[in-house]
Parts: sequence; structure tokens; C-alpha cells
Amino acid sequence: MISTRDIRQRIALGLTALAAILLSTLVSASLMASEPSDDDPFAAGGLMLRGKGVTEAMPAMRLGTDISAKISGQTARVTVTQAFRNTSDRWMEATYLYPLPEDGAVDSLNMIVGQRIFIGKIRTREDAQAAYDKALAEGRKAGLVEQVRANMFRNTIANVGPGETVLVQVTFQAPVRQLRGSYALRLPLVVGQRYIPPHTIKGQADVADAANASAPLAHPDLGDKLNPVTISVELAPGFDPANIASPYHKIQVQKMGDGRRMITLAKGETPANRDFELRWSAPGTAPAVALFKQRHDGLDYVMAAITPPSSGPTGDVPPREMIFVIDNSGSMSGESMRAAKASLLYALGTLRPQDSFNIIRFDDTMTMLFEDAVPASADQVALGKRFTQGLDADGGTEMLPALQAALSDRREGTPGAIRQVVFLTDGDLSNEREMMAEISQHLGRSRVFMVGIGSAPNSYLMSRMAEAGRGTFTHIGTAEEVDTTMRDLLDRLSLPVASGLKVVVDGANVEFTPAVLPDLYAGEPLVLLARGKDLSGKLTVSGKLAGQDWSRTVDLATAQPSDAVAKLWANRRIADIEAQRWSGQMDGDMADTAIEDLGLKFHLVTSRTSLIAEDATPSRPAGAKLTREELPLLLPAGWDFDQLFGDQGYHSARDAAAGQQELEEQLDLPETATGFMASVWQGLALLALGLGAWVALRRRGLA
Repeated sequence: MISTRDIRQRIALGLTALAAILLSTLVSASLMASEPSDDDPFAAGGLMLRGKGVTEAMPAMRLGTDISAKISGQTARVTVTQAFRNTSDRWMEATYLYPLPEDGAVDSLNMIVGQRIFIGKIRTREDAQAAYDKALAEGRKAGLVEQVRANMFRNTIANVGPGETVLVQVTFQAPVRQLRGSYALRLPLVVGQRYIPPHTIKGQADVADAANASAPLAHPDLGDKLNPVTISVELAPGFDPANIASPYHKIQVQKMGDGRRMITLAKGETPANRDFELRWSAPGTAPAVALFKQRHDGLDYVMAAITPPSSGPTGDVPPREMIFVIDNSGSMSGESMRAAKASLLYALGTLRPQDSFNIIRFDDTMTMLFEDAVPASADQVALGKRFTQGLDADGGTEMLPALQAALSDRREGTPGAIRQVVFLTDGDLSNEREMMAEISQHLGRSRVFMVGIGSAPNSYLMSRMAEAGRGTFTHIGTAEEVDTTMRDLLDRLSLPVASGLKVVVDGANVEFTPAVLPDLYAGEPLVLLARGKDLSGKLTVSGKLAGQDWSRTVDLATAQPSDAVAKLWANRRIADIEAQRWSGQMDGDMADTAIEDLGLKFHLVTSRTSLIAEDATPSRPAGAKLTREELPLLLPAGWDFDQLFGDQGYHSARDAAAGQQELEEQLDLPETATGFMASVWQGLALLALGLGAWVALRRRGLA
């Protein structure tokens, strides 16, 4: 016999399903209102929110990418050349979404058509878009580079003729990452599908932003040759580099003299489905200080990388409260989920009886293993391991509730206690600002450590979350790296931290960035960027290390010349402004104005400025139809296509015969969930059964 409790559960599930339908209807209405009208001459090519659309046929526009980087000291200058080839007999407009390093400063655009070169100019986002739209309508060639997110950009090319090739060159510079005498440059090659929480879609601007941050995915049947990439790196670090390696790609290394090396891909090209990382080290003891200087527009700019001395444990490591947060959403399916679970199992195995811990798992729901952190007894740790081993990847990536739960601290104010929150995720979500705001406003005594999992994690999100949370960001690209990387991270978290850092320059008024200096963990350098008038004299960094006063003074006169420092300062200053926006220290309009001013002054692509290159002469014949095509992305290596898409219908976005099915997919917000409609129908069925049983019991006087 069905119990009253079972009936109530069925009704509750049904009501949940109805709520989901209502939300879907509201979002769909908003998206429907955003579609182009039939009178729009470019309606057929208009960008619509495709969500998880899958391209099954080879696109008319083909793309090839070449990346050329030159590393000088601790900065890299990188040129990305994208060749857009129109293989059709139609006039095309092409758009492509691609990633760049989260701390990269994009400052240059060249568009090359035949023997003609068009130089990009930085303009406000609205002015650049208006200039592009005008060129598009008038049949002139134009290239537009926009920032979609801090590490996600979009190239859009207007009026590419039949059989024509257009080259677009985008140049940026970025700092080299340093840790314990090892150096690395990471070049993202693919954008993972970003989950867009439905609650963030509140109006037409949000719909447009969601569309701009998504792209169709190439079906695996199209093969890895769809978006080939060639990579070359000239490495000139200022010393004779050792241990040159790329953990995810096979490379060739050629000596060039003067300590320089040329690194290329062993196979010549690679599919754009996994981030490229180059690592090297300094022979012997790594330099404790690296100092660079540039004169720009009447001001001096300085970049200093200062590494505190390594300090071993000072007595017993005090008890720690460890909160582990693991992402088991759909985008983690496959290799990423295996690596995340292995990482958490390793971390659980390092807990001591005097430590306490909790585990929070999230997809579009959330579960806390315990109501609060519990002592790390053998039984509790064993329970945590069984919980971890039972996790499967499915659903959307709703990280905010998990972050809020992780930062909820019932023991806040406990003297001497260490509370460390460790996230294991690919970070493939779109509402980064909500994450930063939550940490900025509710960090308390917690420290946030981000472990990026997989072949193409959202490094911007995780780097900024770690920075705001006064922790560190670590990347695990493959399951084979789990033991080594997690051991290194957990070892560093048990060592004394350099904290309370301050920096001054003798007799100078200096504008430093980052504005809030981080805590430093073993082997990490403090990377400072400073601006001032006639900077000279001594720069001093001071703080506490292992409970003792520590300081280091460097002479600015010893700084090496560099032409990268000013733009790196401006790009890092923009990150500070965004942090002030998240924490409520600066309102949105003021932040936008400040970012726009920096973008225009330093010729940078930002959230408020774009690069535009255009031809003055029309090339598309009057009346010739223009077709817009969004180039698909490859599935990031290690992702499970079947888990992401299951039996859901997928099709080419250009298949007009799909009709209603395509419209339904266009109304599907980009989320890494599967089986949504199945859950809805199941809920409705349970609601019907529950109501039917309830009525029957009422008639029999049993309810």
C-alpha cells in the first residue's frame, strides 16, 4: 500500500517539475523576444542562443590557427594568427569564440586580405560595434575583436568572399608563472562549454551576453582536424633553461645560442582541444628577485617578482579545518571526474586525527556530507572516501550555493585555527562575478584554494577566486598528475605563510597593483606592478614569515628594461577595479568608466573597449546575400560527449528543416546538464500519481 509519505513526496517532486517548466517558459519568452524579425536582411545569419547546439556537418568557413610566442625574462609576447577560409560559393560573415590567458593583455589587431593589411584601432565597445555593423551592411571587410569574459574573446569577420581567405592577427602579452624555481606559460586552446545559471538571465542584455559567451560544439564524427593549431615558442628567460617540457603535448626543442631555445610541436600541429603548457626551470638556485622597468608616457612602470625564503615547519602543524568542495556536474564527466575523485581521495588520506573536515559536492544541486566539519577519525574519513567514490558527473554547474556553504563558518573567531577551503572543479560556468562577490564579502578566516581539473579549465575564475580568497590556484591536467600535484599543494598548505605584506618605495608616491597583497605560500613569488613619477631608490617588501618579521629591499636602479611592463600594469589594474566592483567598493558605472579609460589609454581590449579594423572599399556586390556562420569548438580532451548530450537531439544549426526542434534547442540555456526534460516528465508523472492516490485515500477516509 502506498503511504501518505510517498504520496507527499510524489506531489513535491511534481511541484518542483512545474516550477522548472515555469522558469523555462519565462526564459524562453525572453529569448523569443530577442530573435531578429523577418524584415531584418541579416536575420538568417543572426546570432541566437544555441545553448548546446552541435554541428554535424563541416562548416563553410574553415579555421586554422598559428600561435607564435616569444618569452623574454618573465613576460611573453604572443601572436595568434587565425586564417578564415571561405570554402563556399556564398559571401560569409564568420565568428569564432576563443580563449586567452586570464592575465593576458590584448593590444593589437591586424587584418590581412591578399596583400593588404588593415591595422586595428581601439575604440569604446559601442563605437567599435557600430563601425563594424556599418562596414557589414555596406559590404566592406571588417574585423572585430571583443572581450566576452576576461579570458574569452570573440573574433568576427565581415564580408568574406567565396573562396577567399582572411587572416586575423591578435597580439597579447602575459606574465610567466613562477613557483619554486620552475616557470610556466599556459596557452589556452579551447573554451569549455560554460554553464549559465537561469537566475542570471534577467533581461535582453543578459540574453545577448549568454549568446555571446556560447558557441556550437563540433560533433566528434567531424574529427580532430577541424580546428588545427600550430605553436612555436622562442624561449629567452635570461638564463640557460633546464628541464624544458610540455606535459600535454609532444614538443621539439632546438638550441639557438645565448641561452635561447625554439620549441615547436613534434607533430607540427595539434587539435585545439587541450590547453598547451610549456614548463622550464632555472639551473641551480632560482633568483630570489626579478626586476623590470619601463618608461611610458612620462611615467615609470616597474614589475618586481620577489620570493620570500623557504621556511620549513616550525614545530607541529596546528589542527586544520579542511572543507573539500568537489564539482560533479556534467562538464566533469570522463577524465575530469576521475581526476577530481582521485585528488579528493588523496587529500582525505593526508588528514590527521586532530584535523576536522567536511565534503560538499555540487552540480545543479548540492549535498554536504556532514552538517558541519567533523573530526578526521578513521571511521569518518572512511565514510568520506565511500562518499567520494560514489560520485558521478551529471547536471548543471551551480557553484554559488556550494561556495556559500563552504564559507559558512560556525567557529569564526576561534583563535589560532586554520580553515582551508579546497575546490576541485573545471570552473566552466559563466557567473564569475557572483563567485568573486561572495568571497570578497564573506571570506572571514577561511582561505580558498582552487584546483583546476581537466584539459581546459576556466583559469580566470579559479585564479581570481584564489586571489580573493587569499589562497592559491593549482592545475591538474591529467589523472597521472594527481599524486604529485596534490602532494605538492598539501605540503605547501602545511608550511608557514608569508602574511601581512606591505610594500614601500623610498620617497616616492607609487600606485601599486594588486591593491591588496596576497598571502604567500612556500615557493610563491610576490609579483608587484607599480607606477610612479621618476621611480628610483629602494623598494622594500615586509611582512611576517613563520611568526617572525621578514623584509627584503631591492634597488630599482638594477631593473632590466622591458617594453611589456606598462600594459601589464594596466591589465592588472583593471583586475583590481573589478575586485572593487565585486566587493562593493566601487559602483558599476564608475568601474566601467575607469576600465574604459585604461583600455583607451593603453590600447587594450577590455569589457569596455574593442579592436576594430576595416576596409574603406566595398567588396561584397550590392544585393549579394550574406550568411553568418559561427565556427564550432572542439570538445575539450577528456570530456565525455555521450554523458553531456546523451540521447538528446542534436543537429547542425544550419539545418533549416529542423524547424521546431532547432527552436527548442535555441531556447535551451547553455548548461552542462543532461536529461532535464526527462526529469520534468518524471516529476509530472509523480505529481499525477500522487494527486490520484491522494484523492483515492481521501474518498476512503485514509488521508
